[in-house]
Amino acid sequence: MTDDPTAAPRDHGGGLDAAIARYGGARVDWIDLSTGINPEPYAVGEIAAEAWTRLPDRAATDRLLAAARAFWNVPDDAMILAAPGASSLIARLPWIGQGAGKVHIPAPTYNEHAAAFAASDRWTMAGPEADAQVHVHPNNPDGKLWPGAAGGGRLTVIDESFCDVMPAESHIARTAEPGTIVLKSFGKFWGLAGVRLGFAIGHPATLTPAGGLSMADALGPWPVPGPALEVGARALTDIGWAEATRARLARDAARMDEMVMASGAWVVGGTSLFRLYAVADAAAAQEHLARHQVWSRIFPYSSQWLRLGLPPGDRWSQLEGALASAGEALAGRALP
Repeated sequence: MTDDPTAAPRDHGGGLDAAIARYGGARVDWIDLSTGINPEPYAVGEIAAEAWTRLPDRAATDRLLAAARAFWNVPDDAMILAAPGASSLIARLPWIGQGAGKVHIPAPTYNEHAAAFAASDRWTMAGPEADAQVHVHPNNPDGKLWPGAAGGGRLTVIDESFCDVMPAESHIARTAEPGTIVLKSFGKFWGLAGVRLGFAIGHPATLTPAGGLSMADALGPWPVPGPALEVGARALTDIGWAEATRARLARDAARMDEMVMASGAWVVGGTSLFRLYAVADAAAAQEHLARHQVWSRIFPYSSQWLRLGLPPGDRWSQLEGALASAGEALAGRALP
């Protein structure tokens, strides 16, 4: 395993079409566990017709931002910006302000951060004493939490795309002071990745620096479409749904651990949206599961890591059957 976050190709979860082309079956036959997206999404409900036909207005944006501020307990001194997905924010971060220098991105982690800084030609990768720090919290794919005892450098980016399952661990309070940007993803916890909605939270001096490009300018006018504004505001104010969902995800994650460990694997880590296991042969395990129409995630930097999202409520038996016949690909009690 390498510590260089740029060494591995930019692989991602998903890619179910390619799996179907290789292993056969119809899309309806498959369960895609290669992502960490909630398999039982928030019910969108009806969307007003004008959300589709009019340019997004200020009032709709304000409703969304007010809901987000309340849901995440954003400090009064921090500002919050909505964007078409957290990935769009990640791609723009290296260009904000007059930033340039050295950046530290502990690996292994979500590879879009390193790719974005490398693409800017303004930053070089460095160690923990770098000018900027990027921490995925909880980390993807191992679920490790960043303790946050010290940020280090003049900029700290904290990607909390998976933190809504554990809100008490959020570092949102740090955004009251300049130098910290917290990223939030709507698609993961609410299970609505297709909505393409994300948030950047930080002090105005950090998100709108003097003498440099601001995040709002980088995003341009109307960055979030009307339907996403409406759905996001509705979901972020449904606190009962969020609390019930956290409890369900915790139960389902424990259920998955029990099933996979019975096949001979070790739990490496993860969150209640995805679980990471050490298996005897990750590539063989992925192929076996794929022949049972279960798509999983493996990584180019580890021959033993297998990541599984949670199945929908009516597809657990399919996963259980695939695991029961996995044989030596999972067995062997390989150490992390």
